[in-house]
Amino acid sequence: MQPAAGAFSPGDMVRQVRMVGIYDADGTLTGELRYALAKLTGRASCALCDITHGWNPFGSRSWKQACSSSPVELDLVHRDKATAAQLVAASALPAVLVDTGEGWREAMTTTEIEACAGSPERLLERLRAL
Repeated sequence: MQPAAGAFSPGDMVRQVRMVGIYDADGTLTGELRYALAKLTGRASCALCDITHGWNPFGSRSWKQACSSSPVELDLVHRDKATAAQLVAASALPAVLVDTGEGWREAMTTTEIEACAGSPERLLERLRAL
């Protein structure tokens, strides 16, 4: 049986690149509540949070669907769980980093993530092109 048009198979991924997306929010219960309150009042935003979660604390359906049809593997961490080396590599948060084998390099800046306009598909396509 042939895969559906646009679908991928594990053989499509020739090289595996380790990527990490870092949210501009802390992952503790207090941090999550603080972020939600700040977002409600317009005092905070995280374009990566908007893409992967929206208002759903368990992750948006569109994010899960986009991931299931993409060969891109992106680990997601909150800023309080990122390593010191990852935080140094990010010019600002949120950011997406790639492990070069010699250290972390910023692959997508906050502005580039914002340019995805909340679209999981756009984010994953940009990462796939790296």
